[in-house]
Amino acid sequence: MNWPAIIWLGLMVAFLIVEAACPIHLVSVWFAAGSLVALIVALFGGEIWLQGVVFLVVSAGLLALFWPFVKKFINPKVTATNADSLIGSLAHVVEDIDNIDACGKAKVNGMEWTARSLDGSAIAKGTLVRIHRIEGVKLIVSPASEEA
Repeated sequence: MNWPAIIWLGLMVAFLIVEAACPIHLVSVWFAAGSLVALIVALFGGEIWLQGVVFLVVSAGLLALFWPFVKKFINPKVTATNADSLIGSLAHVVEDIDNIDACGKAKVNGMEWTARSLDGSAIAKGTLVRIHRIEGVKLIVSPASEEA
C-alpha cells in the first residue's frame, strides 16, 4: 500500500474542506494544489523528501504568484466619501462639546454634526475648531487656536 500517497490525498481533502469552510476564500487552496502535486510524485514512486520539497515549492510558488492578484478582489479599496473632504477644515462649535457627557455639536459648510474633542477636553460654544477625523457621524475636533 502506498501510504505517502494516501497521506497526501488526505491532506489535500483536508485543505479543500478548510477552504470550503472559511468565510474568506483562498486560504488553503495553495496547499491543496501542493498536496495534489506531491500525491502525483508519490504515485510515481518519488522519495518522501522529494514529495515534501515539491509540496513546499508548489504551495509557496502558487501563493507568491497569485496572492497579489487575489488580494485585489478579496480586499477592495475603500472609496472616499464627500465627508472625507471635511478633514482639516474649520468648524464652529454650536453646542458645548463634552466627551464625558457625550454631547456637543459643530457646524461646517452649513451642516451640523455631532462633535467630540480630540483630547477629551471640553470645548465651549462659539469656539473655532479644526476637524481631525470623522468616526461614523461624529467629527473629532480640537480648538483651532491650539495650532497657532
